[in-house]
Amino acid sequence: MPPVSSFHRSRWLLALLALLLIALGLASRRGYSPFPAVLGNYPGDALWAWVVMLCVAWLRPAMARGRLVAWSLLIAFGIEFLQLYQAPWMQALRANKLAYLVLGNGFDPLDLLAYGVGIALGAVVDGLWQRHQGWLKH
Repeated sequence: MPPVSSFHRSRWLLALLALLLIALGLASRRGYSPFPAVLGNYPGDALWAWVVMLCVAWLRPAMARGRLVAWSLLIAFGIEFLQLYQAPWMQALRANKLAYLVLGNGFDPLDLLAYGVGIALGAVVDGLWQRHQGWLKH
């Protein structure tokens, strides 16, 4: 059995990609988007979930991709379901622009699909990154 190669993601590249995705997501919410208008806010939601995945990867750069995807989905879905909780203190927290961008404000089951798409896309890019890193070693 061949040895399992350790894939260690670069925190610098993770942070750079997260910043690029955040900028693209914010631009899409302002109407400056390469995505078709018929998709509404869902591309931004997919990008948000991908950023969640990048944040998890930043915390644990050597985490296996399957675990990374699972944790990212758990966090993204958890935050979406938290939007069902509408206590006054939580609404006051969501009134803060940064908290609103992270926590959202209204539960939408289609967001869960967008999160799955975003994290799946992130997993594909992560796999390509790992494969590219392997090519550089040989």
